[in-house]
Amino acid sequence: MFFLYDLERVITLHPSFFGPRIKEYLIDTLLDDVEGSCNGQYYIICVMDTYEVTEGRIIPGSGGAEFTVHYRAVVWRPFKGEVVDGVITSVNKMGIFAEVGPLVVFVSSHFVPADIKFDANATPPMYTDNGETVLEKGSHIRVKLMGIRSDVGDLFAIGSIRDDYLGPL
Repeated sequence: MFFLYDLERVITLHPSFFGPRIKEYLIDTLLDDVEGSCNGQYYIICVMDTYEVTEGRIIPGSGGAEFTVHYRAVVWRPFKGEVVDGVITSVNKMGIFAEVGPLVVFVSSHFVPADIKFDANATPPMYTDNGETVLEKGSHIRVKLMGIRSDVGDLFAIGSIRDDYLGPL
């Protein structure tokens, strides 16, 4: 689900960047550092605006300065039970890996409908019901998130396509 969060970040600058364009450099550094990143709970999609840049605080011994930048950002936080659309990146007998934006989702073969079976002889390997339903690399899929695990700076999820209206699009 998407949210609009008020966040802050401390940016350290070397003295060579001090000058009349310091605010522009701080904002450019903020955009490069945070857009597209993950903190383990949510992904920062886009920085909408910065609404406060504090005066710099000189760091003793280095000559650099620390600035606190307050900004508003659009973030995506996946929740257990949320239904999302993604693209299949790999298929094997254990299950399906799909990308839902920056989130990697694994759909175990136990969470695939019983009538859809793995076909190892097909090129490329796929799950199929020998009819219209084909799940192969590059296919679009609708998945229900069953669980989410966070690592340092990244998120992973387990999904299911066993319920109604889930599966290939």
